[in-house]
Amino acid sequence: MTHRPSRPRQAHPPRRRESSAPRPPAEDPARRAALDTLRAVRDRDAYANLVLPGLLRERRIQGRDAALATELTYGTCRAQGLLDQVIAECSDRPLSQVDKQLLDVLRLGAYQLLRTRIPPHAAVSSTVDLARADVGSRLAGFANAVLRKVGEHTEAEWVAKLAPNREEDPIGYLATATAHPRWIARAFADSLGDKGDGLKAALEADDERPAVHLVARPGEITAEELAAITGGDVAPYSPYGVRLEAGGGDPADMEPVRERFAGVQDEGSQLCAVALTRPTLTGPDERWLDLCAGPGGKAAMLGALAGLSGATVDAVEKAPHRARLVENATEGQPVTVHIGDGRETDFEPGTFDRVLVDAPCTGLGALRRRPEARWRRQQSDVGDLTKLQRELLLSAMDLVRVGGVVAYVVCSPHLSETIGVVSDVVRRTKAEQLDAREFFPGVPDLGNGPDVQLWPHLHGTDAMYCALIRKI
Repeated sequence: MTHRPSRPRQAHPPRRRESSAPRPPAEDPARRAALDTLRAVRDRDAYANLVLPGLLRERRIQGRDAALATELTYGTCRAQGLLDQVIAECSDRPLSQVDKQLLDVLRLGAYQLLRTRIPPHAAVSSTVDLARADVGSRLAGFANAVLRKVGEHTEAEWVAKLAPNREEDPIGYLATATAHPRWIARAFADSLGDKGDGLKAALEADDERPAVHLVARPGEITAEELAAITGGDVAPYSPYGVRLEAGGGDPADMEPVRERFAGVQDEGSQLCAVALTRPTLTGPDERWLDLCAGPGGKAAMLGALAGLSGATVDAVEKAPHRARLVENATEGQPVTVHIGDGRETDFEPGTFDRVLVDAPCTGLGALRRRPEARWRRQQSDVGDLTKLQRELLLSAMDLVRVGGVVAYVVCSPHLSETIGVVSDVVRRTKAEQLDAREFFPGVPDLGNGPDVQLWPHLHGTDAMYCALIRKI
């Protein structure tokens, strides 16, 4: 009988022990910077456009990583409402019961899936890695499940599924499709007098990342020279403006800005400040006033123009830290900064020839530049702000001399903050409202007047409003 040699027994490989600690994610500086900024916005009511540049500098994130971090941060902030609707649809629990840190991660992942060209597998895996590092493996699994459901449809398909019927509720549909709160979409529609293509164009433009606008300081450098130095284009409307493409780095680092030959200022803001200086006055034109001067952009424009014409500017700012910004912005100009409330100044009535009231407002006209603002502002804010705006404008009408001019400016198209405030004050003071369009030469699509409402989709500026009032 033949015996076969027995095969030697092989030992089973030792079982791999599961680590209780989360697996560290691959190095992902761009997404980490974006996520940390989103958390600062949520936890501290911080502004994304102030937090992110500091993180990029501190962590030495540059080039493509910096561009990606910027896109993910600002894009996620802008789209938050739509992203939350989609995430809620893909979750087995209400968003109010989702861990806040995890919700930040889910928003970041959903944005990549719906509004970027990042491959879905990369968007999901990178986001799950962030979740695992921050909130642990169990919740990372939940994130994985939710994001895979999010990625089953395109943004357009989600909008078709979640938005109101376009025919029955055009404003509600466009609000969802462009990631705006409904009340803001309604405010835009009321100002435009349009619920269709005009409103669609305005909301879509408001959802885009804006170009950077520079202002050449009058008397220091021309717009043509500034454009040549920075590689930008001379602005189409402002005689001092230059436009740069979005995504070109921090404009504050540019040499002309560092050397104070130029500043960063939306072209619409430039136009409104310059408009105050254009109406002809009978009599003196020596004392100008900026009644709400912080952080100083318009005060610096007025200061430069006043220096060329022999006038002086008094600039009033209530908040001490903002008053310091005004002092810094107007250094070397004939500008005197006062800390105080523009409604209760020590100036004698009838002191000033020209007065600017750049009033605190909802900021609905600059949502492109403050991406988180559309979800932070509430409709209930409007009432308190219009009361303040009315009081500031009445104060300005008291401080301007007979024959002098007041410019009322807000960065909002909301009718309560614009026509509502101006018409009330003009009626109370029996003043004359000038046709402001005359003082915005070369700017098209200004409507029927007498005030001016600028728009991103029509003018490439923030949605600035300007009314000019003469005291008679």
